Amino acid sequence: MKKFQRGTTEFGFLIGMLFVVLGILFMTIGVWKTILLAVLFAIGFFLGAVGDPAGAVKKTINKVVPEKKPEVINFREELAKEQEAAMQRSEETEKGNLGKEEDGE
Repeated sequence: MKKFQRGTTEFGFLIGMLFVVLGILFMTIGVWKTILLAVLFAIGFFLGAVGDPAGAVKKTINKVVPEKKPEVINFREELAKEQEAAMQRSEETEKGNLGKEEDGE
């Protein structure tokens, strides 16, 4: 199997033939059907080459989309913060309105 290693003439010939077949597929059945065929081949190759397909799919998905750690929110604390912020905003608004009323008199 040393013949088909990268950098050898045989490997170059193999890749060249692969591209010829790919070009023929593009011309005969179209680009999208060829892409679909390649994707289905890749899926079949993956399922056939892996010993435990379910575990491999799980591992791949976990690498791509890691688990989110649930954020625990203390509702009472958040509510208290929001109420305090609302009170500060209303006090600032009242101070601004009082200053305008005194200037107008």
